[in-house]
Amino acid sequence: MPWKAEQIRADNLHDGVAYALPVSKLGLRILITCMSVFLLLFVIAYSDRMVVSDWRPLQDPWILWLNSALLIFSSLAMQKSLVSVRQDQRESMKNYLYLAGGFSFGFVLGQVWVWNILIESGYFAAANPANAFFYLLTGLHGAHLLGGLVAWGRLIVKEGNGVETVKMVESVELCTIYWHFLLVVWVVFFGLLLFS
Repeated sequence: MPWKAEQIRADNLHDGVAYALPVSKLGLRILITCMSVFLLLFVIAYSDRMVVSDWRPLQDPWILWLNSALLIFSSLAMQKSLVSVRQDQRESMKNYLYLAGGFSFGFVLGQVWVWNILIESGYFAAANPANAFFYLLTGLHGAHLLGGLVAWGRLIVKEGNGVETVKMVESVELCTIYWHFLLVVWVVFFGLLLFS
């Protein structure tokens, strides 16, 4: 069996060290991949639907620009929090975490405000496919951000319980990656809404 001898030689060349990836990072990668595919399907559906004759895009409220700025500041604060925890500056990390959460809550409240303005102006989801997609895309993004705020809340609890810095680094890193992902998703959605 020459193939067996060849396999033994190949096995002996391997040093036995496997690629070590923490389960939490693998889980986040899988989650982000699944979410990306799911959200990409909505982007494709939006792009296909906007060329139909009954598509009447709504005017984008100026508040969406403010909300975009809040999300950018939130992502930047999460990044600063990660830098701080890696340098073992726990107080600075905590301050930036609170700042990131505050900006994120501001974004969610801003989105609710936008929805209220549109509804009061008569832009109902059932009135036009463009309206329905606006509510769908902003609602999906808001739901994912609320999920991120749950993880953020758990991170705040960990900090309050005095979890060791090594474990905090991994948790803050995971939250930061997720925040950056949500920022990219929002930029794509906002770009679609602006240029439809």
